[in-house]
Amino acid sequence: MTDTETDTLAQVRSEFIEKVGLIAQNEGLPRIAGRVFALLVFDGDVLSFGDITRHLEVSRGSISSATRLLEDRGLIKRLGKPGQRQDFFRLADNPYENMLGAVAGNLDRARAEIGETLALVPDTRPEIRRRVQDYARFYEEMGRAVRQSIENLK
Repeated sequence: MTDTETDTLAQVRSEFIEKVGLIAQNEGLPRIAGRVFALLVFDGDVLSFGDITRHLEVSRGSISSATRLLEDRGLIKRLGKPGQRQDFFRLADNPYENMLGAVAGNLDRARAEIGETLALVPDTRPEIRRRVQDYARFYEEMGRAVRQSIENLK
């Protein structure tokens, strides 16, 4: 690879990491969690805690919080290495399926909440029942589509 190609790839990598950080932030996650995830996606390597801190130039506390969150969501996996005191991280085996699984769970919870309201709307108010039922059906269809997407990724 030439120096120009290396510089270009480094720029692409840097922009990708920042873009994914912003995507995560827009989805209500910490920006740094998105950046850690992007680093692991782009590099495809097992990285040490220290490597992540150095690559992203972020405090150890921020990396610790971000990796814990990503690990809890099934997006990354924590590894230990014999003789090493620090943790290592890699992408989980099925991170995108795990992401969609969380989305499906959120959609199911929303549908259930709306269903509870629907059960309280009297039959004498069919116009309200229809609108609330349509709203619940929206979440049901979205959940079905997401579950189908999970199957497509397998």
